[in-house]
Formats: sequence, structure tokens, C-alpha cells
Amino acid sequence: MKRTPISSILLVLAVAMTLISQPVLAERIKDLASIQGVRSNQLIGYGLIVGLNGTGDKDTDSPYTINSLKNMLSQLGVQIPEGVNIKPKNAAAVIVHGDLPPFSKLGQQFDITVSSLGNAKSLRGGTLLMTPLKGADGNNYALAQGNLVVGGLSGEGQDGSKITVNIPSAGRIPNGASVEREVPNSFNKAPLITLNLHDGDFTTAMRVAESINLTIGPGTAKAMDSTSIRVNAPKDPGQKVTFISMLEELDVKPAASSAKIIINSRTGTVVINSQVRVYPAAVSHGSLVVSISEQTAVSQPGAFARGQTAVVPQSDVAITEEGKDRMFLFNPGVSLDEVVRAVNEVGAAPSDLVAILEALKEAGALRAELLVI
Repeated sequence: MKRTPISSILLVLAVAMTLISQPVLAERIKDLASIQGVRSNQLIGYGLIVGLNGTGDKDTDSPYTINSLKNMLSQLGVQIPEGVNIKPKNAAAVIVHGDLPPFSKLGQQFDITVSSLGNAKSLRGGTLLMTPLKGADGNNYALAQGNLVVGGLSGEGQDGSKITVNIPSAGRIPNGASVEREVPNSFNKAPLITLNLHDGDFTTAMRVAESINLTIGPGTAKAMDSTSIRVNAPKDPGQKVTFISMLEELDVKPAASSAKIIINSRTGTVVINSQVRVYPAAVSHGSLVVSISEQTAVSQPGAFARGQTAVVPQSDVAITEEGKDRMFLFNPGVSLDEVVRAVNEVGAAPSDLVAILEALKEAGALRAELLVI
């Protein structure tokens, strides 16, 4: 019996097929490359969330939360008598992190993410107290504080039953951090700028340099390798900004990507790009199906025999071969459209499609790189 084609596989391959007949369109340099040195910087800090409705850290399992509360109160002039135990059920220790945007100035704000460090059930309704955010060099670059926005929700009944929607132990604070120290940047001092392609390709790098030289003048840009293009830029900061703004809007026709087949071994998803070609090959694909059915029968002794009634299991085993018509021929240089059509006609499942592609690769009939993720 022929199996029904897998709809999800057909959808992915159908989208890829539509790209074959479409020409490669020109793209802006802004979408193809970034400027070397213009980057964000990761920041991290340790802080306290207060104001929780009894969903904070448990005192028996989070001693660092208690120590943090004591240290904070002592810095505020509150002396805690010896022997007094703090129960931080309305507080929680958290890790705060965020990305400091490039060219950030003093006082500018950016978003941060707050994640529970202990065993707090939920951070909903909490407020982050003033938290310094450090960079990789150990210096403080920002201060974070504000009310937390949590997308998750949790609830628990007296009988122990509970329900959790999304992740209530993490949230965000929009514009929750303010810049307190600027990151040094040599952008305005460097006589050259370097464009780094998002996807390295020698042909694309050459075309970017050619587009800049045709627009600005010969010798302005030079491709250094498959990723970097070095460009002569004005020394004046104002002129440099105008110059880069003009470069970003230049159109470049990127090179066609190499032939690749991406296979997700966990989900069975297969993506084939338009550069894949198959050379002459005949493929026959079939499988043996083993069917085992279990039944029970009642065994009774004769009229005068000594015995007992018993239930006896009976097993029926049958072996059939599916897909006797699963054979197709690839002509020289067939395209993705023909590959998908041939595989679809035999009703191949994801595992069957992967097996066919691997066999074609081993036979030397598949001109593509197989990548398993």
C-alpha cells in the first residue's frame, strides 16, 4: 500500500522549489555586512527581587538570599539582632543580564532580562532593586532597577495540584538599565573601516568591493578575504557617518550559495536548496513490514478429563513487502523540482527521504553537502 506523503516535508520542499525560478535579487550592503568594531557588549549582574506574594526563595535552600538581604539592610543602616531569622519568601536572588548597544551614551537606557537564581516559584509582581551590571573586564557599565514584566503564570492548590503557563521564574524590564560608563570605541579615529560579511563568500566579497569602487572611485575598497572588505574612509567624524550611510544603501548581487541539504535528525525536517543537482542514478526503495497480532483463546478439558480451563495466547505473524513500485530514474543534471516530484510519487516518509539522499551521496550521484543538525 502506498503511504500518504508527509505534509510537513512537502511544505518545506515546496517553498524551496519556488526559489528555483526566481533570480537572485540585489541586496543592500547594510543587509549583507556589519562594520567591524560596531558591536554590542554583554553585561551581567547579581541582584534581589522584592515584593513577591510569597513565591520567593525558601530560606532553607537559599542561604545566599538571606545573606544578600542582611548585607543590603546593613548598608541602609538597619541592624538585625542576633538570632533573628529572615524568611525571604517575598524576595528572590536573581541574575540580571543585557546587551549594551554600540555607541551608548551616559544616561541612555536599554532592556534587561531577569532570571531566578534560587528556587523561587514566580517573579510576577516583583521589583528589582538597584543592581550594578558588569562587563567582561569587571567594570560597572550600567545600573538596573525597575518593576518586572513576567509572561509566565503559576498556581497551586491545597491538595498539591499545580499548573504552570510559560516560565514564571524569568522576566524583562523594558528600559530597566541606564548607562553609567561609556565603552571606548576607535570608530572615529580609525582611517579605515572594515566590512564583515554575515555569511563569508569570496564572490560576494569581491562584488561588494566592486560596487563600492564603481560608486566612490577605484581603489576605495579591497576584499581582504571571504569575509572582510577594507574601505578607505574620511577622517572627519561627520563625513565618515555620511560616507557609511551611503555605503549601506549600495546594492550588491550576492553569490549563489553552495549546494546543501540540511537534515534535522530530531524532527525529520529536510531542506534542499536550489543548487542541488543529481547525476544519472536509478533508485529503488522498499521496506519489509512485520505485523504481529495477539489474540487469546480459551482451552477447556474434555468431559471426563482431569484438567482446568485456561486462557491460551495466540500470535499471528505476517511479513509483507511494501512499495514494490518504488523505483525511479534520475536523468543527468536533474533539478530540485524533479527530485522532490520523484520522491513524492513514492510517498516517502522523512526517514525514507534521508536514506535516499545518503545513498545517492555515497554513489557519487548527488552534488551537494549533507549537513545533519
